Amino acid sequence: MKALIQRVNHASVKVDQVTVGQIDKGFLVFLGIEKADSQTAATKLLHKVLNYRIFPDDSGHMNLSLLDTAGELLIVSQFTLAADTGKGLRPSFSSAMQPTEAVLLYEHFIDQARAHCKVSSGLFGADMQVDLCNDGPVTFLLSA
Repeated sequence: MKALIQRVNHASVKVDQVTVGQIDKGFLVFLGIEKADSQTAATKLLHKVLNYRIFPDDSGHMNLSLLDTAGELLIVSQFTLAADTGKGLRPSFSSAMQPTEAVLLYEHFIDQARAHCKVSSGLFGADMQVDLCNDGPVTFLLSA
């Protein structure tokens, strides 16, 4: 399981020109789910996301987590994070979990996150348009 996290001042996601999720200051999380992933991996990755210290403290150093700053999460499914790009000029998605299983882990990740902070999300499997203001820019790829 992979999470591409971006520290944002605000972010939103639309489906068919309708806003389905939006946040103020926090993390935009693009979540990629692979065949071998489990609820255990999702819980481990969520802990990392919530506690990853990339917000500035009073000295300007990256020492504060999302939880420390009462930040918000916008979680968007992105199966392309599971792509194998090692060969050729076209990605392979053979390592991505099947949608019928992946949606359950995606929803589990969201449900678990809601116990800790304000959470919005995209619509699993939909064609989405994501709008964001990356703060920094600060972007990290985390994996479980």
